Amino acid sequence: MNILLADIGNTHFHIYDGVHVEHLSYEDAIRKYEDLPMHYISVNSDIEEKIGHIENWKNISAMISLPNEYETMGVDRKALCLSHDNGMFVDAGSAVTVDVMREGVYKGGYILPGLQAQLESYRKISPVLDVALDYSVDVSRLPLTTKEQISYGIIASIQSLIEKHRGNEPLYFTGGDGAFLSTFFDDAHYDETLVFQGMMKALKDKWIC
Repeated sequence: MNILLADIGNTHFHIYDGVHVEHLSYEDAIRKYEDLPMHYISVNSDIEEKIGHIENWKNISAMISLPNEYETMGVDRKALCLSHDNGMFVDAGSAVTVDVMREGVYKGGYILPGLQAQLESYRKISPVLDVALDYSVDVSRLPLTTKEQISYGIIASIQSLIEKHRGNEPLYFTGGDGAFLSTFFDDAHYDETLVFQGMMKALKDKWIC
């Protein structure tokens, strides 16, 4: 690959140079890379107001598609699913999305609130439930403290749903909380470049890169 790729989320740019992934604010990304060629996808409908004038940058969101995708499916999820023909794909960010691909065809998925969004929902219920996530929680036993019980409720519910639908599929994780969540599963693969792998596949299929 000889061009930068960017996955633009609601708050940050995630930029891949073929080796490393860099996470930057909008302002820092524009300042640092405005003069370099870049292909990007975006889930932010307002982003063109900020970057549409940058001649070296090209929005390739329209090039990302899946067999059997649904109309409002996010382009980042589609790119993630393109990275492998078979597997269950978990993107753990502001939301936790779970999608299944079999033989290159999209089979469906579901969306859950992200870990921080779930913690925020507890805070709104009661100040007593305003706790940080316990990253060492043991989901093999019932916990005895509020912090552990909230953490257990969040993680075990995600874990059980994934296990319910996984079958024999390879399990791939990405996103800010992906590395952490992957530790609760046997034979899970964490890779923060999966979305970019899907983007590269789409570009190569269309002879652009």
